[in-house]
Amino acid sequence: MKKIIASGLIAASALALTAGAASAQSYRGYDRGYERGWTPIDVRQDQLNRRIDRGVENGQLSRREAWRLRSEARDITRLEARYRVNGLSGWERADLDRRFDALSAQIRYERHDRDYGYGYGNDRYR
Repeated sequence: MKKIIASGLIAASALALTAGAASAQSYRGYDRGYERGWTPIDVRQDQLNRRIDRGVENGQLSRREAWRLRSEARDITRLEARYRVNGLSGWERADLDRRFDALSAQIRYERHDRDYGYGYGNDRYR
């Protein structure tokens, strides 16, 4: 009986050490000072703007689509400023994250909808 308990304790301590080492690994910017699992608003905004710029440069986005997507990004930034007045709560942070996820999906959709920008004959109807 003592052998079973002792081997169980050894296994549990080995598992705890393994879990501790795994939690020390980097997770989505954690090693850069970000909160665990959450990228700052300004970093996320810059990433989305770069994706929009690339879409315009390679013709995947029309100027009108890019203008609308940037406008949505600015709206989210304004909302974030209103939320920050009293400090971001968990719900507000989750709401901003959800809105940025939706905008990211919209950028992905617009860049791959075969609705080409200037130079393909489609931009004059916009």
